[in-house]
Amino acid sequence: MAFTLSTIKTFTNINCSNNSSNLTTFKPFKLPLFWPWQKVKMGPLSVSPMGFGTWAWGNQLLWGYQTSMDDQLQQAFELALQNGINLFDTADSYGTGRLNGQSERLLGKFIKESQGLKGKQNEVVIATKFAAYPWRLTSGQFVNACRASLDRLQIDQLGIGQLHWSTANYAPLQELVLWDGLVAMYEKGLVRAVGVSNYGPQQLMKIHDYLKTRGVPLCSAQVQFSLLSMGKEQQEIKSICDERGIRLISYSPLGLGMLTGKYSSSKLPTGPRSLLFRQILPGLEPLLLALREISEKRGKTMPQVAINWCICKGTVPIPGIKSVRHVEDNLGALGWRLTNEEQLQLEYAAKESPKSMIQNIFQTR
Repeated sequence: MAFTLSTIKTFTNINCSNNSSNLTTFKPFKLPLFWPWQKVKMGPLSVSPMGFGTWAWGNQLLWGYQTSMDDQLQQAFELALQNGINLFDTADSYGTGRLNGQSERLLGKFIKESQGLKGKQNEVVIATKFAAYPWRLTSGQFVNACRASLDRLQIDQLGIGQLHWSTANYAPLQELVLWDGLVAMYEKGLVRAVGVSNYGPQQLMKIHDYLKTRGVPLCSAQVQFSLLSMGKEQQEIKSICDERGIRLISYSPLGLGMLTGKYSSSKLPTGPRSLLFRQILPGLEPLLLALREISEKRGKTMPQVAINWCICKGTVPIPGIKSVRHVEDNLGALGWRLTNEEQLQLEYAAKESPKSMIQNIFQTR
């Protein structure tokens, strides 16, 4: 049985006496969760309640990037800025083959050429991730990677420098070197804050405690977090973040597109994603039905509802953007909030769906 809004209501309905009809029920006015121009704290930084991811910028294999898309990407970037979005997530490994680093290069170009940012470039918070490549064996090499990213981005200081993944599973000795590299970036003023990505609960606590001994606060932890990725490990990571003042950045809040309602078993995306979608989509009917019901009731789209759920959980989602249409749609996730009842409906439906998102192979415990 799929959980619907009416199902949840039967659990929460309170029987009132016959006299209740004579009483006036007062419902206090509630402000929206966030407007696009409002900011939330992320360590020392003030960022928009939703950022945008740029994984697709330069990725031909998974996202079909072509250089002919650059004008559209620049328009999307400008539209995001005009609507108060100031957090953009990237990585030094984004971009396939000869386009390696293309995401950072495009972001740098767009920042430099933006008319709306004249004299205000420092208001944009760039969070880039540094790959834990096996040849990065010293903290100095990690610092050099940061300098190379700054060159591509054409800026003097990053908002957040992030370790893209932990090497604890296969090269534990390299791990401490990379942590020291984060410390060095921070001490040299190359980054305003440091964060991590794909860290499980155990490693997250370890790096937090280590950085604390070095006088460096851990600003953020980026993890796959969505209605398709809300398992025990994600909840544990979220608890650790809340207890230690770390902001959780939720990547893939739309499950690579599976929560958009655009796809079905008979309508799959092109490229490698189709293999994953073929495995998972058939089991998502309860969740997709719940998303559709709430989106229709609210006058929202399914992606907006899925992203809003992430925001309601206290995270900063970073859906990927490739077009002006993506920006316009994602902005509709801001300025309102799901009720507790609606959140429960979605979470029950997610638990009813037998398939969940496959976790990143680099995710540690």
